[in-house]
Amino acid sequence: MSRNLKIALGILAVAVLIGLLSLRGLHRRIERLSETQSSEEQARRDVLAPPIFTPTDVTMPAKIFWAAGADKVAPVVVELPLSADPVERSKQVLHALMTGPPTPDQRTIPAGATLLAFYIQPDGTAIADFSDALSSEMPSGILSEQMAVESIARTLASNVATLRRLKILIHGQEAETLAGHVDLTGFFDLNPPAQPHASAPPESPNLRAMVDTAPRLSAN
Repeated sequence: MSRNLKIALGILAVAVLIGLLSLRGLHRRIERLSETQSSEEQARRDVLAPPIFTPTDVTMPAKIFWAAGADKVAPVVVELPLSADPVERSKQVLHALMTGPPTPDQRTIPAGATLLAFYIQPDGTAIADFSDALSSEMPSGILSEQMAVESIARTLASNVATLRRLKILIHGQEAETLAGHVDLTGFFDLNPPAQPHASAPPESPNLRAMVDTAPRLSAN
């Protein structure tokens, strides 16, 4: 091997080593930046939408529906202080849904979204009013929108039995779609009212009279 070739290979090896070290350093900087951004997002959420506590809170298991893959949600049981008041309890479980996914990949609601208001109508219709970020920061695609709505609806249905259906508003207004796909002009079913058991139809009085007055055959 010629001297010049050895020098060239040595320079190449040093360049590769420097490149690898630079990549490791860049990766660490990206990780630190991501952690800083996550901390800042959490701090911002805590300021804009702090955890909700009420005098009737009791710590108990709650089912929160987060992403379980690219196209579905699944319940995760967590211990939460939950209020006896349906409105406050609904706010508590939605706050957990938006702020506490176990991993970033399980998030279904954009990090910048907040719940602006929540109330329940006498017929059990829940009205959930979210900030613009629920729509504007939603990842593009129908699956992302479907999972977001499903996670909200199933989290409410599983933890507040008196809710019958859900209406989602964006900044106090009805939106045609969430982010271009899922229709928000209607309602989403939650807990349907219990159906009464079907009872046997009453026996016809005329039929009973016919049976009672029919002649009996006697054995000879």
